[in-house]
Amino acid sequence: MKNYLSFETDIKDLELELDKLKDPYNQSGLSEVDTQKISQIQKELDNKLETIYSNLDPWQTTLVARHEDRPKSKFFIENLFEDFVSLSGDRHYGEDKSVLCGFAKFNNQSVLVIGQEKGDDLDSRIKRNFGMMRPEGYRKTIRLMNLANKFNIPAISFIDTPGAYPGVGAEERGQAEAIAKSIECSMKLKIPTLAIIIGEGGSGGAIALASSSKVIMLENAIYSVISPEGCATILWRDPKKMLDAAQAMKLSAKDLLELEIIDEVVKEPVGGAHRDKDLILKNVKESIEKNLSYFKEMSRNEIFNDRKNKFLKVGRGKGFMTSVSTLSSLKPEKNTLYQFLESKKKIFGLLFLLSVIFLSFYLLS
Repeated sequence: MKNYLSFETDIKDLELELDKLKDPYNQSGLSEVDTQKISQIQKELDNKLETIYSNLDPWQTTLVARHEDRPKSKFFIENLFEDFVSLSGDRHYGEDKSVLCGFAKFNNQSVLVIGQEKGDDLDSRIKRNFGMMRPEGYRKTIRLMNLANKFNIPAISFIDTPGAYPGVGAEERGQAEAIAKSIECSMKLKIPTLAIIIGEGGSGGAIALASSSKVIMLENAIYSVISPEGCATILWRDPKKMLDAAQAMKLSAKDLLELEIIDEVVKEPVGGAHRDKDLILKNVKESIEKNLSYFKEMSRNEIFNDRKNKFLKVGRGKGFMTSVSTLSSLKPEKNTLYQFLESKKKIFGLLFLLSVIFLSFYLLS
């Protein structure tokens, strides 16, 4: 059974009518397929999808990103990679089933794969904690990212989470520290790291794994520091103002690309990634191939500096800087007095030594 969003009523009606025409024997009085009528309704359906999905507002985009049928991390891992070997545990506390981690082959190249998994039905969603990672999940990814870094293996992360789990137990075990350590680890790596936001990229739970060399978003995915409902509740004390919040936060892929927060937007099929999973697989695969090849000729230090410069450029205007490409070599500016004292350091040192010698002779005499 297909799931429809609140703004897809017309699409639902057309698809129901189309299904009836394609199966006439279930309808009284019909004994053959009306191909002309089917073609006409299919054309109407395609036009309706194009019209609606080319004019989505930020809140509607959020609903699409959360769609129940949207392909999850597990789907991408199973269909894009070969010989996936799942690895578990953080070696401190336990296993977190909300994140899938392991090594695999992508086009015969070894890669580390990390995927935040929400689940497909109620049982799997409860098992996966709705994609909300606990501290042990982040510590597991840190352990494996360091291992990948040691053996020079690229890391690919699939981001899909409403945020890190806010439970009492998670906070007691150091949720904030685990997220901070994950960001620190991601920034220190000297291997290519790709983060692909396939649905929700919520809060620090997403940033912990999306501090990558390349941040890629599916066309109808979202990436924000807080959910629109949470933002509306804090700013206006009214969660119903989520549209205003979503517009203000610039959480869509288009807005974030313009702000240079992300590096690439992967085109989705008309109507969302869930309507043609083969096409979205093809587009994501092409994006991964292109971005891995970008780093192929780079040294480890060049990869590190490329990532560092990328994040240092975020939010900076170019008006007061001569070259944003050399941000990694920036040093604190020294004032004129400091520069003068630095240049005269040897002279002052010699004068001090002479003063000590003169004073010693004076006291001895």
